[in-house]
Amino acid sequence: MAKISIISAGSWGTALALLLYNNGHQVTVCSENEEEIRMLQEKREHLTKLPGVPLPEKMEFTTDMERALSDRDLLVMAKASPYVRSTSRRIAPLIRKGQLIVNVAKGIEADTLMTMSDIISEEIPLANVAVLSGPSHAEEVGRGLPTTIVTGAGDRDTALYVQNIFMNPVFRVYTSPDILGIELGGSLKNVIALAAGIADGLGYGDNTTFYGLSGIGDLIVTCASVHSRNRKAGYLIGKGYTMQEAMDEVKMIVEGVHSARAGLDLSEKYGMETPSLQAVGEVLFDDKSPRLAVD
Repeated sequence: MAKISIISAGSWGTALALLLYNNGHQVTVCSENEEEIRMLQEKREHLTKLPGVPLPEKMEFTTDMERALSDRDLLVMAKASPYVRSTSRRIAPLIRKGQLIVNVAKGIEADTLMTMSDIISEEIPLANVAVLSGPSHAEEVGRGLPTTIVTGAGDRDTALYVQNIFMNPVFRVYTSPDILGIELGGSLKNVIALAAGIADGLGYGDNTTFYGLSGIGDLIVTCASVHSRNRKAGYLIGKGYTMQEAMDEVKMIVEGVHSARAGLDLSEKYGMETPSLQAVGEVLFDDKSPRLAVD
């Protein structure tokens, strides 16, 4: 049994907390959001982000970050990507040398073009950072539906350890040394999901290519699923909403919007031709009509 803390009480953090608890681990969910933590403590259910998924009485929920992060075998960084740096900076003084942190957030930082694992490593240089990504909606993981996912780490022993911690009969974990590829796939597929949603909103279909569990599997799930916030936002934009109106309607972080700008900067930096990214960027940031962008 491992002692694990989940940093964030959102839908993905809560779903992973339940999975890890059912795997036999001691699990604590920590968040600064007192109202959210109180709801989880009292209702034993995330009423707004994971309704209908009961949470065990012995699972701990707390706002006491210092206590939650001390003496842990593994920490799971489940914050939405725009908040990974600020959260990492805040908890850095509490992290011991060699502490394993598994990042499950998907995104690229717009200003620096850094991946989430890069950000965590920069803000918490003492930590041993791994990633976990793939086609995995929280709503389905919370219900115990079959899921495949991939973990990447700087060394094979760490990857195998993470695999063993998360693996169960319905949650299959593969390993890969390609941390950068895992994170880029997990981030940029959200931009393609926005494009797929826009196409559906316009009455068109979708046709894209990425490869690997963090790529094509995650891409297809994000583009097609009713649970995908990025596809929903894109669908609303295709129906005539502005970017901000769509984000307000979704009521969750639409990470593809943040990754779109960073993806465009990366394509420019390395001289890549990325017509889908370019079109989505023009719709999001230049007020271009989605129908004109398609043309």
